[in-house]
Amino acid sequence: MTLKKLEDNETLRTLYERPEPFLIFKHSTTCPISSEAWSELEAYADVSEIPIYFLHVQEFRDGSSEIAETYHVKHESPQALLIHNQQVLWHDSHWNITKDSLQQAEAGVRRS
Repeated sequence: MTLKKLEDNETLRTLYERPEPFLIFKHSTTCPISSEAWSELEAYADVSEIPIYFLHVQEFRDGSSEIAETYHVKHESPQALLIHNQQVLWHDSHWNITKDSLQQAEAGVRRS
């Protein structure tokens, strides 16, 4: 699946209404841990069947904060959130963002 960059609140708010599952990844362009998580995300994107959206927290800080408030999940970066029917079904951060963990989260959505 292709990685799609989130850059504005209008696009972000459109996602909130999406009934199908999708993943949001919050990426810090200055953090080495986030860089490693980004590599894992790219590997996952090659096999994912759900849309993947990302934002750079330095460029779209208000969007990152809005995600935290909307879904009641403490902001972290890097951070991945799997959302379905307007609910966070899975989220994790830092070293826990791996291709395997992302695939397992997606598989859990397909089973439900």
